[in-house]
Amino acid sequence: MLPVVNGFLSYLLDHQRLCPGISVEDAVRQGALNWNMMSETHRRTYRIKTVPKRKVKPRAPMVRRTVKQKKLMRKCAKPVPFVSPVESTSTESRCFKTRCPKRKSKKHCSKHAKRCPSHVKREKKCPCRKSSRCISKNKKMATDLKFNASLGTSDPQTHPVLIIGQLRHLNLVKFNDLASKLSPRVSEETFLNAVACLHPAPTDKVSLYLDSATVAALPLKASRHNTASRAHAITRLVKSHVMNVPEETVVLVCERENLFASACAVVRAFPLYSRKTGNGRSSTPVKSEVGCGDAGCGDGAKDTSRNLVNVEFVVIDKDGGVDCNPLTEDEIKCLTETTRGIRLTARIVDMPCNEMNVDHFIQAVEEIGNELCITPQIIRGEELKERGFGGIYGVGKAAAVPPALVVLSHEPKCAQETIALVGKGIVYDTGGLSIKGKTAMPGMKRDCGGAAAILGAFYAAVKCGFTDNLHAVFCLAENSVGPNATRPDDIHTLYSGRTVEINNTDAEGRLVLSDGVCFANKDLKANIILDMATLTGAQGVATGKYHGAILTNSETWEAKSLQAGRKSGDLLAPIIYCPELHFSEFASAIADMKNSVSDRQNAQSSCAGLFIAAHLGFDYPGVWMHVDMATPVHCGERATGYGVALLLTLFGNHTNSKLLQSIAPCGEEPPSKRQCRD
Repeated sequence: MLPVVNGFLSYLLDHQRLCPGISVEDAVRQGALNWNMMSETHRRTYRIKTVPKRKVKPRAPMVRRTVKQKKLMRKCAKPVPFVSPVESTSTESRCFKTRCPKRKSKKHCSKHAKRCPSHVKREKKCPCRKSSRCISKNKKMATDLKFNASLGTSDPQTHPVLIIGQLRHLNLVKFNDLASKLSPRVSEETFLNAVACLHPAPTDKVSLYLDSATVAALPLKASRHNTASRAHAITRLVKSHVMNVPEETVVLVCERENLFASACAVVRAFPLYSRKTGNGRSSTPVKSEVGCGDAGCGDGAKDTSRNLVNVEFVVIDKDGGVDCNPLTEDEIKCLTETTRGIRLTARIVDMPCNEMNVDHFIQAVEEIGNELCITPQIIRGEELKERGFGGIYGVGKAAAVPPALVVLSHEPKCAQETIALVGKGIVYDTGGLSIKGKTAMPGMKRDCGGAAAILGAFYAAVKCGFTDNLHAVFCLAENSVGPNATRPDDIHTLYSGRTVEINNTDAEGRLVLSDGVCFANKDLKANIILDMATLTGAQGVATGKYHGAILTNSETWEAKSLQAGRKSGDLLAPIIYCPELHFSEFASAIADMKNSVSDRQNAQSSCAGLFIAAHLGFDYPGVWMHVDMATPVHCGERATGYGVALLLTLFGNHTNSKLLQSIAPCGEEPPSKRQCRD
């Protein structure tokens, strides 16, 4: 046995020399326990022993050119051979030393590639491969997710396992509850000692068997504005500690009320979209990826070319014991369809505009409609102008791909309510003629995050048996620059019939959403309207990068939405609803209103939402909710799929899924609108 670079095996050898009477199995078990409890300084002493010394190759002697040779190279247009005084002057050596005289850098001159073989940058070949396709172990493959009803049996040496839970829940779990995932590599003593060593601040992890079996603890506390599931910590732990091998398992130790949010947190750690050439998926056609039908969105189908992550649960009951009942088929179906919706949403948000323009988005809607046996209604191009959709048409008329209003409708029998979900689908936002700066424009592919979330939530809700009328309205456009672009000072008439003076073409989202909510009211007769959008950068200032902003005319539904955010992990925080004080920011001398505020220091996010409500009417008798999720739509450079879990939880009582019903906000009756005081 040779010691490896991490020093662990080197430590085992020393441990076995000191105790020759101990068997190899006991020595490995005891050594692993001691290694985990050892300080980093002590570990480093063993790593230093095992690091092989680097062999330094002797450098070739530098050969300098003479003054004559340099002058010839500057004057002559053809390559001048350089002949070393030490080397022979044969044709082969001259060709080998030939350089391009016009070249100032060390880049290769393609014109003389055949004559200058020494300067051609050759690709380093993998010594282990026999064919041209050799994928490095460090490169991430595409990942499928599969939810299992109960814990399966696996060996951590071949199927790594990551166990995540709150410390108080991990202390309640017995080793026998997890033995099927840890045996025979981890003993009960090792597991108990590892749990005892956990000191989350805010999280902590201990390796049980090398890096193949790990137990991790979530933060000890969660404040009243956080989710009890600690969903964001789960996502970070899964991202950091998955092994990216063909098959592995994530075990979540949680209470049943946190099961849905914990599962969604794991899903967010595995985005689908990638154009990296090393992962074997860059050649996949865009058409097969839009709806995720061929590429797989976590339906559990085993594909040999993709990694598989099994997600399993150890449910803690109210009495502090382990619930031995496996998950039901209804719960597995709900989690699977929600996973599909979240990953579909994240994929659309991650895709650049050259792969996700208005045409591609309509194609994605049509694919989802085909799966649900629903034919979408599409109003597009000049038809928008003819029918009075001045907001959507005015924003998207300068783009090469015309704008569109697309509607998916699910209308079951015996429906009692009509719910409309309206999404902002700006596939790219340059700012128009009020153009964004070079640092503000990158990332504007995510401006369709609201419409993407509506699409994912609509799909999952219908699959979970939505019992009421449900409409998804997509306001699609590209805010581009061109000869037909909307100019500041232009006046547009929106679908509400009200006129808007444009004083900022970069405030385009509220224009398309105003048309969308008016359509939901006039044509769809919805009594509950929710619009979702990446509307304002000020949302991140008001509520932060983890919480979306909720603005509504109903105090009851505001409380419901906040509760749904905590139950789902898609957090929300309320912002001020006070039109009598804030709507004056849009005052115009020549039109009904302007589209941007006069004072940018006066509740920007609230004012932007009130602009939408003004076209619906402040006296609208139904429930109107506006969700601004400009910041939580992404984490770093990847989309989070924000909004899908939130909407499913908020309207969980309108589905046949028992899991969604159990976490839905209390109170099924629609609330009455709170009247203003005289």
